[in-house]
Amino acid sequence: MSTRATILHADLDSFYASVEQRDAPHLLGRPVIVGGGVVLAASYEAKAYGIRTAMGGGQARRLCPQAVVVSPRMAAYSEASKAVFRVFEGTAPEVEALSIDEAFLDVRGLEHISGTPMEIAGRLRVQVREQVGLPITVGIARTKFLAKVASRVAKPDGLLLVPPDSELEFLHPLPVEYLWGVGRVTAAKLHRAGITTVAEVAEVGESLLVSLLGRASGRHLSALANNHDPRPVHRRARRRSIGAQRALGRRERSSEEIATALTALVDRVTRRLRGAGRLCRTVVLRLRFSDYTRATRSYTMSDATSHTHTILNTALDLLRLSEPAIRRRGLTLVGVALTNLVDQGAVQLALPFDRTRELDAALDSIRDRFGSGAINRAALVGRDPGISVPLLPD
Repeated sequence: MSTRATILHADLDSFYASVEQRDAPHLLGRPVIVGGGVVLAASYEAKAYGIRTAMGGGQARRLCPQAVVVSPRMAAYSEASKAVFRVFEGTAPEVEALSIDEAFLDVRGLEHISGTPMEIAGRLRVQVREQVGLPITVGIARTKFLAKVASRVAKPDGLLLVPPDSELEFLHPLPVEYLWGVGRVTAAKLHRAGITTVAEVAEVGESLLVSLLGRASGRHLSALANNHDPRPVHRRARRRSIGAQRALGRRERSSEEIATALTALVDRVTRRLRGAGRLCRTVVLRLRFSDYTRATRSYTMSDATSHTHTILNTALDLLRLSEPAIRRRGLTLVGVALTNLVDQGAVQLALPFDRTRELDAALDSIRDRFGSGAINRAALVGRDPGISVPLLPD
């Protein structure tokens, strides 16, 4: 690991809501909720009332009746993300994207060209504000993990450097929820064991954490609690999977509604798959139940494909196998991932003429030219397909 704090974690503040406030100045300073049925994003003014992402829209409006609810504009968010990443690319030679609104930047060796990491981060924040019109928070530290924690502590619209000689002094008083990978379920397990701070995670030792959480999670959290994170900042290799998911909220959903949501997700990911010139062999269904537990089911096909009809049928078969668990436990999220990807040019395809495959190409062409809403599958007509969330390029 580096001996200097040269890793930046740059994270846009309440990204979707900030774009709405930028484009409609009368929303500045007001509680803003993006999305009606399920909260996709909330401004910090709305978060002050306890509103959180993935919360049901009805609950959010009860918490803050005066909140302004706006429909999502995914095209605007995508354009804003691209503009911000142009600033990132102009700031550092190594940029590792985490999502459309956050990235790590490595600024080692730039002192004589661009100044200290603190000066570089300050200039980046000014450029994003002036060129894109959005607030951004930056954390600076010696490790990726600590830089991400620093940006979380500094939010909103802040800048925080963690000096190498006071890393544990900064990290250890924080709640366990600040550790990467600690969600609601893991936090509950730690709390039941009397572990509430990062310092206590470090003190109990790896063996106890392994007994509580399992080998992988226990070792992972023990390392992070002691700020052991040797991972460098690097540009991501080509994706090993392409996926999408949809939060369904707490309301009970019928089998038909869940199947509709899954159909829309498969339609999106297969279009992305073909656009990236790739094929998949494995279809993975991801589920989150009402008790916050998760489950996955997968099926590996004999031949790699990008054919929507084939992948959809496989995903729906996996969903049917999961119906007993869904009826017992309720469902709050459904997702699909395509894995075991290969480049289309690396596979010799000897396929007969297939009109449904021809249909995939025609649909892709129409949507590329006229937009994703220009044409739709009959199974989705008159039904809510969910939000098409902008993603990093495949």
